Amino acid sequence: MMPTDGFHLVSRLAEIPAAAWDRLAGSQVCLSHAYLDTLEQTGCVGGRTGWTPRHATLWRSGELVAAMPLYIKQHSYGEYVFDWAWADAYQRHGLDYYPKWLCALPFTPIPGQRLLGRTADDRRGLLDKLLTLAADSGLSSLHILFPDEDEGQWMTDAGLLLRQGVQFHWQNAGYTGFEDFLAGLNHEKRKKIRQERRRAAEHGLTLRWLDGHSATAADWRFFHRCYATTYALHRSTPYLNEDFFTELARRLPTRVRLLLAERDGAALAGAFFLCDDKALYGRYWGSTASFPFLHFELCYYQAIAYCIEHGLDRFEGGAQGEHKLSRGLLPVLTRSAHWIADPRFRDAVDRYLARETEGIGFYLDELAERSPFRSPGGS
Repeated sequence: MMPTDGFHLVSRLAEIPAAAWDRLAGSQVCLSHAYLDTLEQTGCVGGRTGWTPRHATLWRSGELVAAMPLYIKQHSYGEYVFDWAWADAYQRHGLDYYPKWLCALPFTPIPGQRLLGRTADDRRGLLDKLLTLAADSGLSSLHILFPDEDEGQWMTDAGLLLRQGVQFHWQNAGYTGFEDFLAGLNHEKRKKIRQERRRAAEHGLTLRWLDGHSATAADWRFFHRCYATTYALHRSTPYLNEDFFTELARRLPTRVRLLLAERDGAALAGAFFLCDDKALYGRYWGSTASFPFLHFELCYYQAIAYCIEHGLDRFEGGAQGEHKLSRGLLPVLTRSAHWIADPRFRDAVDRYLARETEGIGFYLDELAERSPFRSPGGS
């Protein structure tokens, strides 16, 4: 039975009507009911994963007026905002950092709204309820990852500590084609990209874009093997299983993209993207063997070309990755908001973030001086 009024936590997204959630989420693919519910239905979150869903909802007269994806976390994996040092400090003082509250898109560092609501007042009202919940829960902390700029200000005003980060995004300046994009880069970067693309082409692979309608179960099986191999090479465990990719493709066929690199009809490498009406989002890649420069071709150059061809505004290259700068992706400031229960640790984190923020400012200034684009009148 669904709630009728007030603030409620929901332990399974399937308990909330998809249409009611999606009316609040809008076009944000990773905030869609289908995306978040697929993570739960395929066991990528919930159970023993350390991600326990407790989605925050606000109801009025039986209608869902505000919501946010919320989890109780038993670790800090899959977040892309690193608080391991904070957890270690708690442990060294004999305190429990885990479990903690986390508002985030699991395994997905895509910035955007985190407070979903019909109106700004509804969204801010949900934040107030969330802070009361955190304070009364006895848990160490609450973390809201990659909110948009307006929400970041609301969270600062509410007393949360704001942390800054940097991602690299490509912006479409109305390019007519990939060569038009290259023409805007300085000579050194233009030459480097052309060299890398030639080296990738020497592998003799055929590239094929697929979506959820055209990709087969065998395609997703192959890609999951590539994805798992990439994690294994980094001595890590993959977060997503094969069922997630196949089920997401079934539920959101127009929002997934799979780029396969093939030889004689056999797939040898692949890259997975998410897509909405405005942007392409780079997520995962992998290959069955070493193909020098193929990663850059599939994950960046083909993605940029796709955005140009389909009139998308931007390509978001994911978390971190300063090497993306020389390939035409520019730095973008991201943010996260943090509430720490213990006042001693809250003060320590506040001082740490002040120093870190100053460093981020210097870093952005340095990146601006290394822009890959031609200066006015340059070559």
